Amino acid sequence: MLDPELVSAAMAYGESPLTPRESTVLTQAARGATAEEIASHLHLSPGTVRNYLTGAIAKTGARNKIDAVRIAQDAGWL
Repeated sequence: MLDPELVSAAMAYGESPLTPRESTVLTQAARGATAEEIASHLHLSPGTVRNYLTGAIAKTGARNKIDAVRIAQDAGWL
């Protein structure tokens, strides 16, 4: 069973513009993790994590990472 509202929302937003890594980083950020914590968890440098966050922010048209998380969650991308 699929929730009709969820299916409708997913169709309205289309496919996620985020790469798998951007989605992973944004999901970690949604949980409140800092760039340093995400970097440690994913075995990346903090600068790389910030680059992924910047990419996610740009692709979602967000103002900041919190806004990017909200937009991606509302679209069903996270």
